[in-house]
Amino acid sequence: MLKLIICLASATLLAAVILQLRQQRLELSYETAELHDQIRSQQSRLWNQQLQIASCTAPNAIAQTINLQGLKLVPESDSSFSLAADPSDMPESNSRSREQQP
Repeated sequence: MLKLIICLASATLLAAVILQLRQQRLELSYETAELHDQIRSQQSRLWNQQLQIASCTAPNAIAQTINLQGLKLVPESDSSFSLAADPSDMPESNSRSREQQP
């Protein structure tokens, strides 16, 4: 009789532990799903920001802004724009030092 009571008590205790572990697993699954949703929304915001940055820094957008502002900038090379003004507006010391370099 004592063995039966011990066996029933052990089975009850084991059932309670298993239910608790199952509940924890469900809670962790819920938290994981929420975190994945947050990651997706943050990633979407990041992609939108990257798209906005790319559209604002595209060469044609920069050229359009320069033209609209009436700035007289000259490109340093074919693929990039310079923020410096016309080379003739540069101070004499800089233009002389460039002429003296080989």
